[in-house]
Amino acid sequence: MRVLVHDYSGHPFQVELSAELAERGHDVTHSWCEAHVSGKGNLGGYDKVRFDSIAHGDVLEKLSFKRRLVKEMRYGVMLARQISRLKPDVVLMGNVPVPMMVVVTMFLLVTRRPWVSWQQDVQGIAMKSFAGAKLPKSFLVFATLAGWAERWCNRRADGIVVISDAFLDVHRRWGTADKTTVIPNWAPLNELVPMPRDNAWAVEQGVADVQHLVYSGTLGLKHNPRLLVQVASAVRAAGTPVHLTVITEGQAVEELRDEATRLDVPVSLLPFQPYDRLPEVLGSADVLLVVLDKSAGAFSVPSKTLSYLCAARPILGLMPAENLASRLVDEAGGKVLEPEEASVAEAAEWITEVLADSDVQEKIGRRSRDLAEREFDLQKCAGSFERILAAACGAEAPATVSTPAPALPRATTPPRIRPHRRSAPRG
Repeated sequence: MRVLVHDYSGHPFQVELSAELAERGHDVTHSWCEAHVSGKGNLGGYDKVRFDSIAHGDVLEKLSFKRRLVKEMRYGVMLARQISRLKPDVVLMGNVPVPMMVVVTMFLLVTRRPWVSWQQDVQGIAMKSFAGAKLPKSFLVFATLAGWAERWCNRRADGIVVISDAFLDVHRRWGTADKTTVIPNWAPLNELVPMPRDNAWAVEQGVADVQHLVYSGTLGLKHNPRLLVQVASAVRAAGTPVHLTVITEGQAVEELRDEATRLDVPVSLLPFQPYDRLPEVLGSADVLLVVLDKSAGAFSVPSKTLSYLCAARPILGLMPAENLASRLVDEAGGKVLEPEEASVAEAAEWITEVLADSDVQEKIGRRSRDLAEREFDLQKCAGSFERILAAACGAEAPATVSTPAPALPRATTPPRIRPHRRSAPRG
């Protein structure tokens, strides 16, 4: 098949899927939107995949909604032109904003080109949860229209992939459950490998010899960035002098800086790091942090959590218990608490206990990596996508997986977490 994979965000595991489909003999172009600011995957790093982005040199202002609407519709035109130029047998679209999806869906209908929706979130439901809370109540009108448009697009897709069972009730209401397949997200095991605590990146950032909390990922309407600083402050108040590093971009940076100043917490605020340094970034942490608001519920599964599991480090999640990522963190031996200020003290207590015992850190880290290796089966996921894409465009589906599973970097003995020199006695 000639396949166009458009992942709006350019995240790591979507790129890995494109690479695996290319390894299986398909002609694959991987597309993404450069204007969307987020952590990117190994874009351009696979010989058999053609990489072709849209919106070069543009910047999307996420909270300027009128301009964002216009730009997202323009990105839809750009993607439609890309499809027209490449003439793929089938298109796989993921993470695409609703206005952009509407434009592309209309183009695909007119040209009668099959496509598969890779649904990472139910955007209409997410938007409604923000109306009256983080956004004006009038936003509810736009959210309702977006929900209708999202349903209209998915009803016209030739196949739908969702990332958890929580989506199935939505597709039953939409009348699309019969063409919907659940394929949970994963992370690239061979790229995100466990690294020593005092690696080159940690030395460069001056955090190799301090106890270190790390958050790496987007921070938007679904997150309360102040919780990250409040947790670090509570850990320090308990007598453990930790340093917080947050790797993100956008308006949350100023919010983090203000909260760190208010609470007198040492924090490093860094832009998204090159993908090839991400294992070092995550490896530099003693504990990795995740935040996700209640409004996200069971639908939005933060992909950063999946990357964290690969890094073999303890994870503290302030997020809804019903979220799929919460189950993974809990199974890995991490800690999940409700995403609210009332949870900060308990979160700090757990982190303090973990930091006090390097053996506990290693045990949880080993469980995390082992869980990732059990759950993140690229061959199985790629085989499922291959069959769905083949069915969408009427191609013959392969009977068996065509490539053997690669050898994984085992983490039965993760890099030893050495004790840190402390500048103050433990409380």
